[in-house]
Amino acid sequence: QAADSKREQFRRYLEKSGVLDTLTKVLVALYEEPEKPNSALDFLKHHLGASAPENPEIEALRLEVAEMKEKYEAVLEENKNLKTKV
Repeated sequence: QAADSKREQFRRYLEKSGVLDTLTKVLVALYEEPEKPNSALDFLKHHLGASAPENPEIEALRLEVAEMKEKYEAVLEENKNLKTKV
């Protein structure tokens, strides 16, 4: 009886936090995959990793890309202005 109660509490916790919904969506995506991957576990890891916390290295690269885009836009604008002067 106590084990069933704990199990039910845990199930409600997983449901409330969105874990069950997320796992269900990933498993449905795997089920609907026309060509099943060699490793179902890798499939799950890849699809669950999309919502995992960011790796600090990845976040640093994202910032660098954003800075480069800003610089690129500034250079394009400068190039446009110089062309109009010539």
